[in-house]
Amino acid sequence: MIDLEVPKKFIPLIKQARTVAEEVMWPIARKYDLAEHAYPTELDLLSGVIDGLDDSGTGTGAGATGASQTTGEDSLASVGSGRKTEEKSGVRNGTNMSSALSIMETCRGDVGLTLSLPRQGLGNAAIAAVATPEQKKRYDGKWASMAITEPEAGSDAAAIRTTATKDGDDYVINGEKIYVTAGERCDLVVVWASLDLSLGRAAIKSFVVERSNPGLTLERLEHKLGIRASDTAAFRLENCRVPATDLLGDPEIRTETGFGGAMQTFDNTRPMVAAMAVGLTRAALDLTTKLLKAEGVEADPDRPAHVQSAAAARLLQMEADYEAAYLLTLRAAWMADNAKPNSVEASMAKAKAGRTCVNVSFGCVELLGATGYGERELIEKWARDGKILDIFEGTQQIQLLVIARRLLELSSSQLR
Repeated sequence: MIDLEVPKKFIPLIKQARTVAEEVMWPIARKYDLAEHAYPTELDLLSGVIDGLDDSGTGTGAGATGASQTTGEDSLASVGSGRKTEEKSGVRNGTNMSSALSIMETCRGDVGLTLSLPRQGLGNAAIAAVATPEQKKRYDGKWASMAITEPEAGSDAAAIRTTATKDGDDYVINGEKIYVTAGERCDLVVVWASLDLSLGRAAIKSFVVERSNPGLTLERLEHKLGIRASDTAAFRLENCRVPATDLLGDPEIRTETGFGGAMQTFDNTRPMVAAMAVGLTRAALDLTTKLLKAEGVEADPDRPAHVQSAAAARLLQMEADYEAAYLLTLRAAWMADNAKPNSVEASMAKAKAGRTCVNVSFGCVELLGATGYGERELIEKWARDGKILDIFEGTQQIQLLVIARRLLELSSSQLR
């Protein structure tokens, strides 16, 4: 069973990430919010520290690179550089859990800056989830973004029209991708494409494309409501040739299993996005609680909400929502570490955390009034940043649809 206490071995990692949030990210958050598309050079040293933690084994999977799906005996085996799991109990708190906990802390600092950390992109989590050992070794140390969304295929990943045609030992990819996080700065782009449009979702695979590939053209960088420190790119792929060895996972089209192979990526990345939302929610609550306390408003969890001020009662309700999102996120990450199917739980965590993040951050702006609306504090920025966490990696509506299909045991054609 999952233990709701934070594993002791992760406490040093959490403290380090918290220090990064408060000492590195908070001081520069406003600077890079205003200087949209400027690369945060302060993060280069920080990414080096994270790499060092991972290489030494101290970090136990700090950041998105650590997220991976274990299966069978691997869930009880050693991980990384000699790190062993809890073999006696048969329960593992591994890289997914540590990644979620560290991401919560860095996103308590700043979501856009977290997304700008080199080699910690969602594409890295995708590679960690489904790549072969040889591919993981080959892509090690590279920064990978993930390209799924298309102009005519937003929330429905199965509707993508980008194609990958086999040509000898290569695939030739043609199509267009939008809203690619860290697309300009990355080394690799994980591109989702169809091997055969007539076969529907079963033919969709993911390919690792070098950012320098001449067939991959950067069309533009988006101007956004939030996470402005993170670049968001649009790409055109025109006769983009990639080696067949850069296809992630099984190259065979298996109509009997459908979209499962490609969708496994989301089982790992959605808890990480949920962790981002949980971290931002915690930041908003912490600052709002502090500022309200300075004005004489303090919530007391031991007293009924109806006998406290409206502001205090609102804080208590938002704290309860935060706790639910936090626990759902830990559950989804724990299940991934312990080789348990977590598609429903990953979607539940992402849906709850994303919606909670939006509701709480905007609720905090309301509670703080003019202070919340102005730029003197980071609350208004966090409210703008938070909305993306309810959208990318599958919108709120898509998550609820995925959950309903699984609970009702209906296919995508039966429940749209």
